[in-house]
Amino acid sequence: MSVPDTMNAAVYRGPNDVRHESVPVPELEPGEVLVRVDACGVCGTDIKKVQLGLVEPPRIFGHETAGTVAVVGDGVADFTSGDRVAMYHHIPDPTSWYGERKLFAQCPTYKKTGITAGFEPAGGGYAQFARVMPWIVEGGGLVKIPDGVSAEEAAFVEPVNTCLKGIRSMHLDEGDLVLVVGLGSIGLIMLQLAIREGAEVVASDPLPARRERAQSFGAVDVFDPTVDDLVEACRALSSDRGADHAIVCATGAPPVRDALAATRPGAGILLFASTHRGDEVPVDIGDICMGEKRLFGSYSASVDLNEESARIVFEREIDVAGLITHRYPLSETGAAIERAAAADDDVCKVMVNVNEDA
Repeated sequence: MSVPDTMNAAVYRGPNDVRHESVPVPELEPGEVLVRVDACGVCGTDIKKVQLGLVEPPRIFGHETAGTVAVVGDGVADFTSGDRVAMYHHIPDPTSWYGERKLFAQCPTYKKTGITAGFEPAGGGYAQFARVMPWIVEGGGLVKIPDGVSAEEAAFVEPVNTCLKGIRSMHLDEGDLVLVVGLGSIGLIMLQLAIREGAEVVASDPLPARRERAQSFGAVDVFDPTVDDLVEACRALSSDRGADHAIVCATGAPPVRDALAATRPGAGILLFASTHRGDEVPVDIGDICMGEKRLFGSYSASVDLNEESARIVFEREIDVAGLITHRYPLSETGAAIERAAAADDDVCKVMVNVNEDA
C-alpha cells in the first residue's frame, strides 16, 4: 500500500479545540505496524479529555479504531499489508504484579498508550494513519477482521470488551434482574451483554428515544427517572425484592442514588461511567453496609476477553451497527465530538469515517 509523507489528522490543541491539520505520517520502528485508519468511534473518555482539558496538548485522540494494515516493520510475522484489523491501544504485561492478578487496567505497561498518530501517544484513531507499537502487536492488540464485517462494526471490539469485562465482574445468574441506568451507546451495549448472559434487563434514561432503543434491544421495561419511581418499578418485577444488580452508565449523583435505592439487599452496583477522578457522590453507607451491597468499578478492557469480544462483534451476537446514529468525515472530528457530547434524544454512537473525506 502506498503511504504518503504527510497525512490529515484531528489535533487536540487545548480545551474544546480540535483542529484539522496536516502532520507527518508516523515512522515505524522494528516490530511495529502502520495502519490506515478506516473508522473510529467517538468515546466518552475522549470527550472528557477534550472538553475538560484533562491532558496536555497536542495529541491525536481516538481509540475505538479499525483499519487496514499499510506497512509492517521488521520482525513482524503475523500481519501483512492489506490485513483488516481492529485495534487495542492498551495491552498489559502479564508478568507484572497487577497483570498476574488480572487487574490489567492497573498494570504500568497497560497504562502506556501503544498507538499513536504523532505527538504524545493518545490512540491516534482521528488520523489517516496510526503507528502500533511492539507490545501491542505482540500482545494481541491487533485483531484481524473477517470478510463481511464493516470497519464501523469492527471499531466496537474495544468498547465491547470494556463492557464485557464489567458484566463478568458482576457474576450474573440466569434470570437475574439487572437495572441499567443511562442508555447511551455504552449502556445499550451493557444491556445487550447482560441479556446475552441470561439476565432480564430494565433500563432507565430521561430521553425517550434512548428508552425506545433499549426496548428494541430487549429490555423488559424502561423508565424515565425524572418521572417514574424506579424503586417501586424494580420491586414490582422482582417479588418486592428490588433489582439483583445495577449498572450505572451515567455520571453524577442521581444515577448512583437511583441504582442503590432500586436494588435488593446483597446486590452489586457497577459504576462504569465515572472515569474522571475527583467527582464525588454522597451515598447512604448504612444502606451499603447493612444491606450488604457491593459498590464497585470496572475500567477499560481485559486482554483475556479479546477473543470473545471479537466473536461477539464479528458474529453479531449483539447489535452494534444499530447503535450508530451519526457519521462524520475526519475533517469534521471536532463537530463529531461536540455532537457525541450532546445529551440529545437522537444521539447514540457517533462514528468518524476517517479516509472517506480526510
